[in-house]
Amino acid sequence: MASISAARRARVHAPWSAAAWRDTVFVASGVPLQFAGWLILGFFWMLWTPVRVTPILILTAASLVLLLLALRPLTSWQRERCWAMLGLDIPRMPDFDDGRPWDALRNLRSPELWRVLQYHLLAGPFLALGGLTVIAAWASGLALATSGLYTWALAYTSPMSPFGHPTRFGVLTCVGVLLLVAAPWAAAGVRRLDARAAAALLGPDRARELERRVEDLAEKRASVVDAADIERRRIERDLHDGAQQRLVSLALNLGLARETLTGVPDDAMRVIVEAHEEAKEALTELRNLIRGLHPAVLEDRGLDAALSGVAARVPLPVRLRVEVEPRASSTVEAVAYFVVSEALTNVVRHARADEVDVSVVRRGEVLRVTVRDDGVGGADPAGGTGLTGLARRVRSVDGTFRITSPAGGPTTVTVELPCAL
Repeated sequence: MASISAARRARVHAPWSAAAWRDTVFVASGVPLQFAGWLILGFFWMLWTPVRVTPILILTAASLVLLLLALRPLTSWQRERCWAMLGLDIPRMPDFDDGRPWDALRNLRSPELWRVLQYHLLAGPFLALGGLTVIAAWASGLALATSGLYTWALAYTSPMSPFGHPTRFGVLTCVGVLLLVAAPWAAAGVRRLDARAAAALLGPDRARELERRVEDLAEKRASVVDAADIERRRIERDLHDGAQQRLVSLALNLGLARETLTGVPDDAMRVIVEAHEEAKEALTELRNLIRGLHPAVLEDRGLDAALSGVAARVPLPVRLRVEVEPRASSTVEAVAYFVVSEALTNVVRHARADEVDVSVVRRGEVLRVTVRDDGVGGADPAGGTGLTGLARRVRSVDGTFRITSPAGGPTTVTVELPCAL
């Protein structure tokens, strides 16, 4: 495989290959553009060379202004060259390319402007020297490799005849052939350097683009989380105002029938009693479902009232401390509520604890939730106790989730939620 790859590279970089001529034309075409920055800076100085301080400062300022005005077309031409010859698409930079040509004079602190200057004044001239070296290698290689043919046409007795200096002309021919072989490799190297420099300095900054993408994804994720929370609240209201009211009405009617109807056959009464009990159980399950979606008291009265209701339903002593002024966003409050609710459920089911301490405190832009029990410990998020889903819900709002649960207890769940959402 290595020999096949080496043979393929040799064919690609052969002096007669299309890739060799493409690379040569690319680097040669870049020479005038890459020297253009310094030529523009020296334009006024070639016309007039002052000796006094004031004219020197004026001429320097004029040269810089001319360069800044020329940066946008020079950059555009470089991008077009990369696209036309290499198929390399270098995206535009809105902060640099948009607007009027003289906006560059007012936006001297723009990172994009300084990156473009680095290409045209630093990287460009070195690449241009590489392009000149490639051109010189082709020209001198062709001249030396064919020098024997030029002198062959001269007379045999001429001092320039190869027969008079066979060793000299043999060496010159070999040197020419070596230059012709090396020129495509040099052109490919300069082409790669030029393409990388152009992509890095004439296009958007990859680090800034990644930062923007991360910010955009974070905003989209926050929007999705908010939309899901809004949808849960809508479903909660629909169930509360619709299905729950119908079940309440059904249970009341069945209860009235159960208490008031007389003379009903035993089989019919048994059916009424069973239907009444089923309606009450369905109503209880629906209330638990609604409470799990988004409790109405959380939106109306905040975390203190909502968590007080959760603590009151736990068959254990719960010491609750809630300090959340000012209130966080509804999404963060919902996450904090479900963290406490799920943690207390786990305590009741698995911890065999005697008491639980719950603390929900806001300090600045962080809402800290702590649930600590005196149970047997050994809680494992991988054990199917709902801790993994709880951690995932916390991370959905860029929060942190930590659990400490050594064997023998105690178990402490600590969650920190950013309030600046």
